[in-house]
Amino acid sequence: MPIHSTRHTHPVLHLEAGVSIKYIQERLGHGSMQITADVYSHISKKIEHDTMDKFEEHMKNVLE
Repeated sequence: MPIHSTRHTHPVLHLEAGVSIKYIQERLGHGSMQITADVYSHISKKIEHDTMDKFEEHMKNVLE
């Protein structure tokens, strides 16, 4: 695995663990959280799945 790949793996694992995007932005030295979010937040299927689960749970609570 090329060393640069670990730069991408590290923030994705943090996002999956629920670490704030601000913390990750500062760790990576990005100029803004938007850059970090644009590059990393779409990569993980786990994040996508977890987000849909949260939305479904929210909607169940709204409809009760």
